[in-house]
Amino acid sequence: MIVVHGAAVKGKPNKIMRLLAEKYPTKESVYEQLIYLQSRLSLPKGIEHFMSDLHGEYASFFHILNNCSGVIREKVDYVFGERLSEEEKAEFCTLIYYPKEKIEQITNARKNTPEWYRKNLSQLLELSKLMSYKYPASKVYGFIPKRYESVIVELMNTRPEADNAQFVYHKRLLNTIVQIDSGADFIEAFTVLIKRLAVDRLHIVGDFFDRGNRPDAILNLLMKHPSVDIQWGNHDVLWMGAALGNETCIAAVVRNSLRYNNTDVLERGYGISLRPLTTFASRSYPDANPIKAAEKAITMMMFKLEGQLIRRHPEYQMDSRLLLDKIDFRSSHAVLGDGKRYELESAYFPTIDEDTQDPYQLTEKESAIIADLKSYFEESVVLQRHVDYLYQKGSLYTRYNGNLLFHGCVLLNKDGSMRSIRYDGQELSGRAWFDHCDHMAREAYLHHTPVAVDFMYFLWCGRLSPVSGREFKTFERALIPDESTWKEPSDPYFKYINDEKICAMVLTEFGLDPAKGHIINGHVPVKVKKGESPVKAGGKAIIIDGGFCKAYHKKTGISGYTLISNSRGLRLLQHQKIADVREALRENHDIESVSETVELQSCRTTLGDTDEGKLIQDEITDLYNLLLAYQNGLLKPQE
Repeated sequence: MIVVHGAAVKGKPNKIMRLLAEKYPTKESVYEQLIYLQSRLSLPKGIEHFMSDLHGEYASFFHILNNCSGVIREKVDYVFGERLSEEEKAEFCTLIYYPKEKIEQITNARKNTPEWYRKNLSQLLELSKLMSYKYPASKVYGFIPKRYESVIVELMNTRPEADNAQFVYHKRLLNTIVQIDSGADFIEAFTVLIKRLAVDRLHIVGDFFDRGNRPDAILNLLMKHPSVDIQWGNHDVLWMGAALGNETCIAAVVRNSLRYNNTDVLERGYGISLRPLTTFASRSYPDANPIKAAEKAITMMMFKLEGQLIRRHPEYQMDSRLLLDKIDFRSSHAVLGDGKRYELESAYFPTIDEDTQDPYQLTEKESAIIADLKSYFEESVVLQRHVDYLYQKGSLYTRYNGNLLFHGCVLLNKDGSMRSIRYDGQELSGRAWFDHCDHMAREAYLHHTPVAVDFMYFLWCGRLSPVSGREFKTFERALIPDESTWKEPSDPYFKYINDEKICAMVLTEFGLDPAKGHIINGHVPVKVKKGESPVKAGGKAIIIDGGFCKAYHKKTGISGYTLISNSRGLRLLQHQKIADVREALRENHDIESVSETVELQSCRTTLGDTDEGKLIQDEITDLYNLLLAYQNGLLKPQE
């Protein structure tokens, strides 16, 4: 028996060995792949970017995705230094971010001379060469748009500074590109390459939807990105539940859209008509403006539907949200969980019969409106495509290169221990509870099981949901003016996130090394203007919800975060101001960010230290065993 890297070769080759032999039929092909894979392990790890809580803020996300959170400007500064003025570097960066728009602007100004094209192509080539050094050639070539691959590969491999023949060849390549009027196409191809070299992996830690008005555009853009993973946020699972036909989720989605005055995403983005609702609402609340009337109407439908759902599922432990039946309609008061009576903002409830035995029943007209909305949500091709993508790329949590990514919280007891949830006859806590919730979300998607579809509402706002972790006070905020009732109790996790021992316990629970790993969360906006830091527990936990959406800027004092993980450690970019496309093109303005080093390593992290490296090492082991099988005669290689 021969053992290589922990694997064994004896007797007859197994099925995996025979499949490998089909892929690598000669010893030479094995040699080639082994050399390639072994050398790759020594390269620096790829750059990862982490963002969260985009909340439909398309313009900002579009700019950040194009400028790679400011990393491209840093590379331009490094490569060109004082060779270019600040103004020239700013204009060059804008060309990288928005090549089509910038070339059109240059053309309209009649500055698109052959010399302009040659200069910018040369600068793009120089930048691409430097940024490509940490990648194997085959991966770099994969980043290049196929139509331009052969020419750009030739340019990347020329060394004009080393030899006169190379200089002439390099010059002729560039001149020909310009002469045949393909300069604009090649500039755009180079910008695609540069953006791919700048960010190897993109992590979105939850919440695409609500607040901002273009989550659909964000998802359309993200679907073109070649390397991304998603950790669902509570707003995401709300929309996912709505797309799956959960009527309570549908009502909540519509209410949120009306409340934040961003119905465009429903009507234009997803083709969901609100006309039957607004017509009904204007008749039910004739004194209110149309948007406010529609919000009031759908809010009452939502309270009724969630009441029905909560009564179907006592295991959700959400009985405190059953409040419609606690209203005294004649005195216009409601009795809350503390036993106190609170005056309501309005005594007008046109869709509830004061003498009804069950205020949670929809009226006939309300039922028709919900049925109509449900058909729109289920039949929206664009929404269904986006939800498909969220399921394909997403999960409740991700373990990636030793770090733990999730949107909300790991449920804890008041003493900091893992909270156990009794559900479906099981006691579940920590990772097991996350896994169960993830399974239920996928059961809803794959099989539309009614109990699983209902569960999507629990994930959205349940106190015990790992993507929520707080008790929503929607009823109180909508109907009771006394703001003391609005406070939403949250899980102890949000207090213990600054405790290194608790963070170590959480990382260990998810099978990660607490000495090396980090918890990366979104969900709770970091109040920077009040002195709060996103870096918790001595750097073991990082909260990256910096108020990306404009609706949160006053709360946080900034415009969001991007966490960057590279071969030297972690750094956090705090975005002060994010330029939009028009501003970038008009003034060459860019993102304004402050960089903070979270963790600086004494030695580089290589590809061999990553999750991908472990898979490569497994492949190397199999190839060594295949080589031994060839050498020992267990398999016969092709000549």
